[in-house]
Amino acid sequence: MTSEYYFSAKPESELKLRRFSVILASREVELTTAGGIFSPERIDAGTRVLLASIPKPPPGGNLLDLGCGWGPIALTLALESPNATVWAVDVNERALDLVRRNAAELGLTNVIACPPDAVPADISFMTIWSNPPIRVGKNELHGLLERWLPRLEAGAEAWLVVQRNLGSDSLHRWLEGSLPGDCSVTRASTSKGYRVLRVRRR
Repeated sequence: MTSEYYFSAKPESELKLRRFSVILASREVELTTAGGIFSPERIDAGTRVLLASIPKPPPGGNLLDLGCGWGPIALTLALESPNATVWAVDVNERALDLVRRNAAELGLTNVIACPPDAVPADISFMTIWSNPPIRVGKNELHGLLERWLPRLEAGAEAWLVVQRNLGSDSLHRWLEGSLPGDCSVTRASTSKGYRVLRVRRR
């Protein structure tokens, strides 16, 4: 794993597309992936824990996959909530291209894959699902979460999966002390070395 996944808008590695099968929203689908992105050959363990342990997404409104990679979370949201608008956000242009390609192949017209600054500032979210990029470092990570979590709608929830050995408990404490007062943070579940944190806006 290299920092290219997180910091490079345009990965330097050669684009080599490849096909693979994966289960999303209880469906086996054939998708396209490539190197130069996060977990290019499979759904990574943290994302699997997240998808297996949280409730179904809201049926409508704006839903956010923060740090979408090739799109396992965004595509799941779109399959589960076809009447919602799913925002798949990443800094990596290759990852965004793959999300668009995979959404089109699945016939999903409700996915918008874009860099962070392309999301209109007046949009708030009915839910946020994220396997956040812990390895970017605390300052980058904290800035990312401070930017997006307060954009939850009232009564909405965000779900974050973080590996215990990579600081899930310290992140939990930081979130409790740093988010606006109308946000609460709880540990929703623990599985396979990962914590799933729930952020609820009252």
